[in-house]
Order: sequence, then C-alpha cells, then structure tokens
Amino acid sequence: MPGPVLAIIGICVVVHLVRTYVLTLGQDTDVIRYGAFIPVIYTGMFGFDLAAFTSPFTYTFLHGGFTHLAVNSIWLAAFGSPLANRLGASRFVAFFALTGVAAAFFFFAVHPDAQSPLVGASGAISGMMGAAARFAFRIDRSSGQAAFGGDPLPFRQVLRSRAAVTFLAVWMVINIVTGFVGFVPGNEGQIAWEAHIGGFLAGFLGLRLFDRRAARAG
Repeated sequence: MPGPVLAIIGICVVVHLVRTYVLTLGQDTDVIRYGAFIPVIYTGMFGFDLAAFTSPFTYTFLHGGFTHLAVNSIWLAAFGSPLANRLGASRFVAFFALTGVAAAFFFFAVHPDAQSPLVGASGAISGMMGAAARFAFRIDRSSGQAAFGGDPLPFRQVLRSRAAVTFLAVWMVINIVTGFVGFVPGNEGQIAWEAHIGGFLAGFLGLRLFDRRAARAG
C-alpha cells in the first residue's frame, strides 16, 4: 500500500481510537464541533472562527463509528492505492484534500442550514472513484506497482467504455438508494450521498489538474 494511503488510514484510525478510548464525552463533543463540517456555520448565522476554515479539511479524518471507519479504509485502499502510485505522494494528498473540500461544499449547497455534522473520508474517496472512471479502471503494473495506466479518457470516451459506464450506473444507483433509505445497516449515521456526488464530480472533472503525465502531454 502506498505511503500516503497508509498514512491517511493511519491518521483516521488513531483519531477514532483517541476519540473512543481517551477523550471524555465533553472533549469529543468539542472535537466534533471544531473538526467536523457543519453547514449552518457557513451561512454566517453564528459568525466565523478558525474552524470554519479548517473543518472542510479535518472532517475527513473523523468517523461515525468503527464500521464507518472500516468501510472507508477498505475503499480508500482499493481506489487510493493505484491513484497514489499514478499521481505521486504530494499530488495525491492534494487530490484527497481538494476533493474532500468539494464534497463538503456540495453537501452545503444542498443543505445550507443543516446543523448535523458531516464526517468521514467517503467524499474524497468518491473523488478517487471518479478518477478511476476516467482511466476506465486500466491498471499498469510495469513499474512493479499497480497504478492507473494510460491517459485519462476524454468524457465522451468514458461513456463508451463498458466498464466505466457499468461502474457509474451501479455507483449512482447505490447513492440514490441510500439517499432515499437514509442509512446503511451497520453504519452508525446517515449516508451523506450529496457529499459523495460532490467528491465524485470533483475527481472526475478535475483529475487532469493533478495528473503529471496528462500535464506533460499538454
């Protein structure tokens, strides 16, 4: 597993263990207050503080329970590893951060007055899924590491790829269903499908900004 992927998973695990076994209830409440993304804060109704600028990044490291953490870690390992090997460490971290921010503010655009905290890395992971679709899941192992291979496909070609279209259809159906149901069995909180869509679109549309090979190709 690439270093940056392992590091992100490690941070998420440590943060959750500390919250669960070290912090008091009051301290954990403060962590959620200042670390989670809370849309209503951005309406200006309660003023702004430092958390308004940091929480769009920090919320990705907080999770609603061990199931939420485990599922996100598995998906991050699956989609993040070939993307990190493709982009390199610094560009992958930037991709993770900015797709997470995009996911948060897409959620805000749909629910600007929501007071419930948004937590979890699934929005940024959805960005990685969007990037995977641009490669039509092509894997290059010539360097000894599994990485997404080839140039990112133009949008029209993505829609001609059976693998990409099938994945997009299944992914969209899952998000629509969870949006109606509101939760997934075994997950301690509601599923923020809006954040998933925001992150996915950011990764799908913005991949070339982070891809070194695409940048060199012009």
